[in-house]
Amino acid sequence: MKCLYFLAPTLASTHDISDDLHTVGIRDFFLHVIAKDESGLKQQQIHSGNYLETLDVIRDGIIGAATGFAVGLIGVGLLSYFQPFGPDVPTLVYVALTGAATLFGAWEGGLVGIGSVNNKLKAFQAEIDAGKYLIVIYVRKELEVAVTDMMRTRHTEAALVAVDRFFINPFSAVRRVSPAAAPRA
Repeated sequence: MKCLYFLAPTLASTHDISDDLHTVGIRDFFLHVIAKDESGLKQQQIHSGNYLETLDVIRDGIIGAATGFAVGLIGVGLLSYFQPFGPDVPTLVYVALTGAATLFGAWEGGLVGIGSVNNKLKAFQAEIDAGKYLIVIYVRKELEVAVTDMMRTRHTEAALVAVDRFFINPFSAVRRVSPAAAPRA
């Protein structure tokens, strides 16, 4: 499954694109629009992006969990070396302390992620802030040609700006494509 990113200039164009994508076979679950003002999307009944797509909760949560795990291991190593509670501390206590540090790191990372834009969307933030609409389409291999052909023939105002192999990998970078590099049928 690929993730196609299109930039549309207006809300009316975005609505038409959404309707045409439904006729090609793309359901709302696989179609998300990210905009500066989501009230227009709701009024037009266009499926907007969710928090996991627009915020960096997952990525920062994983980074926080890894940091918490590392800090927990260091703390457990120091506790086992200095033995402030004696030499007879069960291993389960050390495992629980490492687990608690990992969970705390994930929680803190998630809180940081709530306050930041998804790393994959940063490349398009200037256009979104300028009032354009980023259309994110998750397309299966058998529908990819139909979607790109439909967009190329019926919606020339919308530009294919990026193709991502998977949106769910929070650490992969989205690279913008030039119009000449857009996939052809």
